Amino acid sequence: MKYLFNSSGNWIAFKIGRYLYGTSANWIGWFPWEDEHAVDRKGNYLGSIFGDRFYKISGFPYRGYPGYPGYPGYPGYPGYPGYAGYSPLVTGTTDYTPEALNAKAKD
Repeated sequence: MKYLFNSSGNWIAFKIGRYLYGTSANWIGWFPWEDEHAVDRKGNYLGSIFGDRFYKISGFPYRGYPGYPGYPGYPGYPGYPGYAGYSPLVTGTTDYTPEALNAKAKD
């Protein structure tokens, strides 16, 4: 399990294998290309991992429809990783709040 944070150091998501979950343990996306770039459950670009941070790259190029991986199931309670501390945004990226990512599970 890999915990992911925004630039403010707040925990916003976690990754298990190729699946991305929000803080409420709901499936919000996956990593179809087996790199750091995630798509939402509909196949639209969601964001990218930068170390332990998850940011959305502005103007991310379309990579084609990634298909659908199948429902991954419930991962169980992820625990609470705490606060990661401030980290500046990477140039050309925007931040997520935990609420914004958790809302993706309802899309």
